[in-house]
Amino acid sequence: MRYYKSIIFLILIFFYSCGSSKLSFQKKNVKNIENKSSKSKERFLKSMTSKDRTHWYVNTYRKIAINEMRNYGIPASITMAQGILESNSGMGALAMKSNNHFGIKCHKSWKGKKVYHDDDAKGECFRKYKNPEKSYRDHSIFLVSRDRYNSLFKINNGNYVKWAIGLKSAGYATDPNYAQKLISIIDRYELWKLDGLKKPLKSKKESKQKKIKPKKSKNDDENLEQYIVKKGDTLYSISKKHNISVNDIKKINSLKDNEISVGQIIKLK
Repeated sequence: MRYYKSIIFLILIFFYSCGSSKLSFQKKNVKNIENKSSKSKERFLKSMTSKDRTHWYVNTYRKIAINEMRNYGIPASITMAQGILESNSGMGALAMKSNNHFGIKCHKSWKGKKVYHDDDAKGECFRKYKNPEKSYRDHSIFLVSRDRYNSLFKINNGNYVKWAIGLKSAGYATDPNYAQKLISIIDRYELWKLDGLKKPLKSKKESKQKKIKPKKSKNDDENLEQYIVKKGDTLYSISKKHNISVNDIKKINSLKDNEISVGQIIKLK
């Protein structure tokens, strides 16, 4: 009798493990590289495919994201997706040299260490952290302490779809496709599991957003060179690459500020 009970017990364990494996993340190339030099980190991350690097990133920082969710009410899936997008799965320049995984700038209230990086303008001030955990905590405090994000914390059950749309609406990023990018990352890498969900949320996709194109003016010249903005581009970097001043780019394209988005068409001399 004991023999049969043991067999049944083993069978149950087998089926349970098979079912639960679907809820686990891929653990390929999980390696702690926090104490490595920037060059060593870069070599390690470059050795992986984009997909494997993202799996590595999720496995490395998911516990931190879950802890932030418990302490501050921000869906872990949202925090993780933002980290993946903003830091290029840990391989971005700011993440490498300053452990800044969310691209948070200094602002007037920042009294910690600083690092300077070309973004919307040359040599902008960004926050520097001792380790990625500090970056994740500051990201939580950043959202909690600003009035424009208050409405997000009223969303029932931390709905990641509504959170993504709310972040874009509140002005967290200028990219018109920012919300959909977050949702896409969450669905692709099953980050909704970090929120304790058993299946992804069914969402009505935001209406297809047309790429922002500069308005035509009477002074438009058909022979003007056109440049499509890529990830990481700034007006400053584009101006240097094409030997044209930032002010001229803004004038030609009728831009009121330095904000540009991926996919935007910029006209050049």
